[in-house]
Amino acid sequence: MMFINKKLFSTALLGLLVTLSIIALILSLVRVEDVTLPPTIQYGMVFDAGSSHTSLFVYEWDSDKQNNTGVVSQTLSCDVQGPGISSYAEDPPKAGASLRECLDEALKVIPAAKQRDVSVYFGATAGMRLLREQNSSAADQVLAEIAKTIQEYPVAFCGAQIITGEEEGAYGWITINYLLESFTKYSPKAHTWVHPEAANSFGALDLGGASTQISFAPKGSVIKWNETSTFTLYGYNYNIYTHSYICYGQNEMWKRLAKELIVESSSSTLVEHPCYPKDYKETISLSSFRTSPCTNQSDPRLPLDDRNVTLEGRSNSSECLVAIKKLFNFSACGQSQDCSFDGIYQPPVSGQFFAFSAFYYNFKFLNLTEGQSLATVRDTIERFCARTWEDLSSSYPEENPERLPKYCANANYILTLLLDAYKFNETSWNNIFFQMKVGSTNVGWTLGYMLNLTNMIPAEAPVRVKGHTPSLWAAAVAFITLTLALGLVALVVLLWT
Repeated sequence: MMFINKKLFSTALLGLLVTLSIIALILSLVRVEDVTLPPTIQYGMVFDAGSSHTSLFVYEWDSDKQNNTGVVSQTLSCDVQGPGISSYAEDPPKAGASLRECLDEALKVIPAAKQRDVSVYFGATAGMRLLREQNSSAADQVLAEIAKTIQEYPVAFCGAQIITGEEEGAYGWITINYLLESFTKYSPKAHTWVHPEAANSFGALDLGGASTQISFAPKGSVIKWNETSTFTLYGYNYNIYTHSYICYGQNEMWKRLAKELIVESSSSTLVEHPCYPKDYKETISLSSFRTSPCTNQSDPRLPLDDRNVTLEGRSNSSECLVAIKKLFNFSACGQSQDCSFDGIYQPPVSGQFFAFSAFYYNFKFLNLTEGQSLATVRDTIERFCARTWEDLSSSYPEENPERLPKYCANANYILTLLLDAYKFNETSWNNIFFQMKVGSTNVGWTLGYMLNLTNMIPAEAPVRVKGHTPSLWAAAVAFITLTLALGLVALVVLLWT
């Protein structure tokens, strides 16, 4: 009798086990849906090799992208120690070695599993454009050493190149308008991306060491299409005016200004410099003018010897402004309103502008980045330029003593560029914003470069898996657990009987 009861119990247990197994199987199969996993993160690096320094930026974006363009954010910025890479023309291996510290820093923020897929781009700007013009072999050797160094790292190196001035200007324009959401922004109500027109965008004003760029979307049509840049972002085509002026960067301006003051002076060894503070002296060699194409042009007024000349400051803002304006050929434009200087076509400026790089750093030093009126800016510059070297050096003890005496020239140069060359006026001056960051992201050409390149980096197809609704999945897990428990019980009972 006891044996029969055990047999009936075992049979009932096995029946229940089979029933629960069937239920668990049904629950695990019904209402199976395709579920899209979140997109993976893609990374990219861009080196900005300017004339005076190099920086590395790391960017990231979702692999699925929006209308073939990544929604990019800055992950890291790293300033490379040392001067610009064009300074290594005599010792190219040092150019590559200078990048190692920042490359090591960048790899720390990128997951090891992602590093070999990271696209690394190296873009050199005006400093290398000038070196290539002067010594193409040296420029090639510098870039070769840079490529050699980067290729030692576990990344997908995409080459080192010298970008054109127009590319630099256009990419800066892309950066600013991306950060200010002039290209694309999400509409929660419509669940779509909104694409404002280019006419509502911000213009870009960039002042580097060897060149300066202006880029904006003019009102109406641009007459001379060779002065425009065309690109596609987020599925939309954009046409903007952009121009780059080589030799009109801040550092080259200093050299050209010194050269003009020397050749116009009646003295061959002591020359008055109206932009330098009174009692400040700087000694330069005439041979230094032969190191840059911007000052190495044949000039019968410049002696061919290598003697030293002393520049002596005079703290005279008005004469400084006059001397700086002589660096521009405004007469080449005649009466044309669609011309900046040197006979270069430029449509009238319109809309709002972001002024960054040296535009920002110089005005930040003078506390002129808070939207001050043009009258206030002029008055502040004039008062600063009137100060003596003793006054300035005691007031700014932490400032670089080589940079401090040049702020007067820099500020007057910016005024000349914006007012006389680009033709901003009392009214449109209020539409210029001097900024170097939007949020936590640096303003410059590199982010625009990365955004444009994401158009060419293939988007990853969304990963889909089979999935259940949470309630059915919970029920299936519960029945599977119960089935396993009863299975163990059934095994014990079978062994017992």
